[in-house]
Amino acid sequence: MQDAGKAIHPDYVEGQFQGAAAQGIGWALNEEYIYGDDGRLQNPGFLDYRIPVCSDVPFIDTKILEVPNPNHPYGIRGVGETSIVPPLGAVGNAIANATGVRMNHAPMSPPRVLAALDAQDAG
Repeated sequence: MQDAGKAIHPDYVEGQFQGAAAQGIGWALNEEYIYGDDGRLQNPGFLDYRIPVCSDVPFIDTKILEVPNPNHPYGIRGVGETSIVPPLGAVGNAIANATGVRMNHAPMSPPRVLAALDAQDAG
């Protein structure tokens, strides 16, 4: 749920909510630049830089709250940015709930979670 001001095209607004949430999930779980010892980017293309696809994200239900923005002639607000933030905390809390390990670095990829679990067992 997000305040969109006046949602002039509600389907587009919902798409912005969903796309931003999917991008946040990608940041939380697997989007990362990897550099080699020589300082060169090792994953410069979409074959190597992992972004979420439809099968990676849950159904994202949206609700549009419309409180017109008094500072805009059409009453609209930006809607694509806000939904990026919550997935990082939600994924981190889900991992902590499931494993007892609090992740402190994104992305919280499977290898990083496994390393954190191994470190917890060793310590």
